[in-house]
Parts: sequence; structure tokens; C-alpha cells
Amino acid sequence: MWIDTHCHLDAPEFGPNHALALDLRAQAAIENVALCVLQGVMASNFDTVRLLAHRTQDAYALGIHPLFVPRAQDGDLDLLDQALTAHRDDPRLVAVGEIGLDYFVPTLQEPAMLARQQLFYRAQLKLAKKHGLPVILHVRRSADHVLKHLRAVAGPGGRWLGIAHAFNGSPQQAQAFIDLGLKLGFGGAMTFDAANQLRRLASSLPLDALVLETDAPDIPPHWLYATAAQRAAGQAQGINSPVELPRIGAVLAGLRGVAVDEVEAATTRNALAALPRLQALAV
Repeated sequence: MWIDTHCHLDAPEFGPNHALALDLRAQAAIENVALCVLQGVMASNFDTVRLLAHRTQDAYALGIHPLFVPRAQDGDLDLLDQALTAHRDDPRLVAVGEIGLDYFVPTLQEPAMLARQQLFYRAQLKLAKKHGLPVILHVRRSADHVLKHLRAVAGPGGRWLGIAHAFNGSPQQAQAFIDLGLKLGFGGAMTFDAANQLRRLASSLPLDALVLETDAPDIPPHWLYATAAQRAAGQAQGINSPVELPRIGAVLAGLRGVAVDEVEAATTRNALAALPRLQALAV
């Protein structure tokens, strides 16, 4: 089976009442995508993500995404703590996520917002430790600082369970995450021929360090992507979904020169190791 370790099926792109998401999730199940991990991004969508995960018989994580930190209130960290406490016995709650740092969006790079991002990130790492949950990390152009706070909160010799989502750093940064116990998420970006560094990482890193993800509806694979010129000419951008995961996995297998079945088995095994609560769901 395949596991999509990162998607956002509650996103507006999937239409009102999640109708399109439910249809695509059913199609993905036919393609042997057994589990998806839906990500919380702000306090106001915690219940939405949780209820949708139960509806699709998937898993979920709860967290405050760095892109949503500008609109977050200080009290949202308390709301996250309360939600993690309230649902501690829910087997579908598998991680604190999506959390981390984003150093790509210009407004998030302003000094005050950098400080606020780091405050929310570090507080959420502490909540993950408090509740004994893995973390799902947003590391866009921020790997070194994400690692710095992981080490600080873990303490000397400390390790983490979880995933560095949409990893696109250096080999040295990849090894640093692996050394801390984390897996690295690869998805649609890896399918583009021009993504030379990312494809080198996908082909050379230890297979037991990799998990697969779609980040649906974001980061579409090359076969769904429409360029600006194509969009201007009326071509619609394809909607990424868990349906695409097996084909993304086949790209990874091709890059590594191994059978698709080997990638399927390894990335599923890795996902279960990174997010141990998935093991009870994957039966």
C-alpha cells in the first residue's frame, strides 16, 4: 500500500463540503493509497481536519502553519494544547503539524514576523514533546533554523519522530534531519526534469529515510502543472490529490533504478516508523 504523509483535503480547491476531496480520495483508494495524513494549519480548521480525517478513515495532525502565524492569536497555542489534550486518545491523531518556519514569503522575513514564527514554532515543538507526538515540519528555505530549534528543544542527545515535509535542502541538511531521527518527504517537485538537486537527493539518500507525499492540492507533479503561458491560453492547472501518489512513487523508483514495489514497501514502512500511530490504522 501507499501512504500520503502530507495533504490538505480541506483546502478550498476541493470545493464546498469537500465533495471533490471525497471523490478523489475514493479514487486514490482504488490506486492502493491506504492512508493520508491531513494537516492542520490554524486553530479554526482543527475540527474540520479532524472530522474530515474520520470521514475518509485517514489520519490527521494539528498545528499552526508558519504561513498562518500572521493571523494567529497568542491564545491559539493554548487552543492547540487543548485540542491535543481533548483528542489524545483518538487513534487518528498522529502528529503535531504542519509546523515550522518559512523564509520564502517576503512578509514573513520581516524581523518582527521572523521572531513570531520562531516563537510559535518553538512553542509547538514543546507541545509535541508534552503530548508525546511526532512533528511534521515546514522547512521552506529555513532548514538550518528548523534544525537549531529541534536540537534545542530535544536537549543533548535528543531525537525526534516525524517528517521534514517537502524537503529541498542540501545533502548535509538532509543528514542532519536523519541524524535527529526524522524522515524526509518527497513529492511532486521531484517529478520535474529541471529539479536537478532534488532529484539527486531522491536518488542518493538512503531509501529508509524517505517518505512520499502530495501536499495536495499544492506542489503538483509535472503532468498536472500548467505554465503561466498555458494558463493565459486557457489551460487549467491540474488539481493535485492523493490519486497522484503512486505515479510520484514510480518516478522515485525510476530515479533510484529500483522496482516500484520496493519503493512502495519502503516508503510505507518509513511512514509507519515516522508516525507510529499509523500502524494501528494500516491493518
